[in-house]
Amino acid sequence: MKFVLIIGSGAVGKMTVGQELMKITDLRLFHNHMTIEPVIDIMGYFDGPLILELRESIFRRFAASGQYGMIFTYMWAFDMQSDWDYIEHVKSIFAPYDTEFYCVELVAPQEIRLERNKTENRLKNKASKRDTAISEMRLKMEDDACRLVSNPGEVPFENYLRIDNSSMSAADAAQLIKNTFHL
Repeated sequence: MKFVLIIGSGAVGKMTVGQELMKITDLRLFHNHMTIEPVIDIMGYFDGPLILELRESIFRRFAASGQYGMIFTYMWAFDMQSDWDYIEHVKSIFAPYDTEFYCVELVAPQEIRLERNKTENRLKNKASKRDTAISEMRLKMEDDACRLVSNPGEVPFENYLRIDNSSMSAADAAQLIKNTFHL
């Protein structure tokens, strides 16, 4: 099995690149808002522990499924030990299934991400981002509160690719990922 982790700051294009990568590979996409949005709809608020429980169940079932592989998107705060621990935990779920791990980090300046924050695809798939003023405020706060871009050599994946997708289409980024990792 293959596990492709796409990381990056808010609105950098993780989900959109993941969607494009799914189109050209046999990988299945599990973007982080696939658990966030239903929990907010049902509970009426962001319930972090419930979101983690749902993700855990999906990871466990998928890991044992025998499918080709998964794309998972995640905003990794490199200055938070809990995020490092979470990534290791996710890897531990898939490791018994002879999984090959890949990590793609997307980077783009905040100005570009603020524009992407308003795109039709993002708003269609992420109801919690539809109030763009609040979403923009959260994006800026997350940028200020956490270090969401890795330092050189920091990402502990053997198969790692960093892409500045500032002026690259999601389809081109997906093709680069596919070619680089022979997916």
